[in-house]
Amino acid sequence: MTDPPTGQLIFIEDDAALRRMLATALERRGWEVVALTRAEEALERLDGTELDADVVLTDLFMPGLGGMELCRRLRELRPEIPVVVLTAFGSLDTAIEAIRAGAWDFVTKPVGVDALSIALDRAREHRSLRREVRQLRKEIQGWAGGDLLTGESEAMRTLRGLVDRVAVSEASVLIRGETGTGKEVVARAIHARSPRAGRPFVALSCAALPEALLESELFGHVRGAFTGANERRPGLFQQATGGTLFLDEIGEMPMALQVKLLRVLQERSVRPVGGDREIPIDVRILSATHRALEEAIEEGRFREDLWFRLNVIQIDLPPLRDRGHDVLALAQRFVQEFAQRPGCVVRGISPEAARRLLAWSWPGNVRELRNCIERAVALTTREEIGVEDLPPRVREMASSSAPATDLAAGGFVALAELERRYVLQVLDAVGGKRGEAARILGLDRKTLYRRLQEWAGPNDPPSGDL
Repeated sequence: MTDPPTGQLIFIEDDAALRRMLATALERRGWEVVALTRAEEALERLDGTELDADVVLTDLFMPGLGGMELCRRLRELRPEIPVVVLTAFGSLDTAIEAIRAGAWDFVTKPVGVDALSIALDRAREHRSLRREVRQLRKEIQGWAGGDLLTGESEAMRTLRGLVDRVAVSEASVLIRGETGTGKEVVARAIHARSPRAGRPFVALSCAALPEALLESELFGHVRGAFTGANERRPGLFQQATGGTLFLDEIGEMPMALQVKLLRVLQERSVRPVGGDREIPIDVRILSATHRALEEAIEEGRFREDLWFRLNVIQIDLPPLRDRGHDVLALAQRFVQEFAQRPGCVVRGISPEAARRLLAWSWPGNVRELRNCIERAVALTTREEIGVEDLPPRVREMASSSAPATDLAAGGFVALAELERRYVLQVLDAVGGKRGEAARILGLDRKTLYRRLQEWAGPNDPPSGDL
């Protein structure tokens, strides 16, 4: 009986009996073993696309190319693959020479299978960790390079320029935008381009927790502060020390906590729940909201002094419907992301499906588009996403709306006109109730009212009721 799959191993040993014995023993432990007699053959196969490996296991002294030289060559050719060396000479000098040549570990002969298995498992885990680190570096480079701020519309070029300027500052930033426009993405991009990039980025949604838990999450608590507080726990302000704390949906924070947050920002220190001393903090605050905080201030639901503290710099994110052909650039990026899954054959989007994507108004913004593409990639059996793979509301856009009639006739409609028609269609469907229409569209009422005023003629009456 063999163990669960462990990984792929290239095993180079010129002694046929030892090679067969160890290969059989390691296969029983889950390794997929490629047994070779010459180091030259391993180099040839690893140099192309014919063979990959999680670990290389090689004898040290062999006819032709020896294990030491193989380590040196692999360090240049495939540095990501760890090499474990077998040697009958277990002296310290031999071990040091092997490590200097590029070996990750060594095992002496006569070989104990248990000891060898442990060494190979550690080498495989080492490669796995290196792979994860490379992926994290890629993601960080993506944030810093603007990969997450995809798009070449004027709105996105302006946004990227603003993010670059804001990032080097220590000022608090308030990011505003409709639900799904990517407020946390922008916060991460600011952090990744800032001098704090090597320190933690900690995010919290103020709408996700009740007031008591939110206070403990932000400021931490001492042991015995409340029932169930069996040990001291640092809050997110302490966890983000030296880095950035992102407070999403800041408009949902209870008034009592707003007072405490204001004090933290003024004093640059926190007092854990149940504690009796202040703890200094070094954190940059980024916050976000989809609401008009000015209205919340007028209604007494948000403190004006806290708003001034948080809103030193304001960034307004454009809705997806105002970003033109960025829709297709984002859609293709999501296709590439989801196409990485095993068995996926999709590579792109058909022209007709692309037209439907452009015609839809995306009330859920980038988040809705991402979900749409994930669904389409999961459903399609072809290399291109077709109209039939899109959600019904997007798929039926052409047959149920005026903008699609123009497309069917061979023409195109400006996105601003598509937006106007869709908003009016929703408003009509809810009987002119602007509050309900704003909720469906993902807008605040003030934004909807402003757009209706822009679209109305000088003698037109206001559209709908509040």
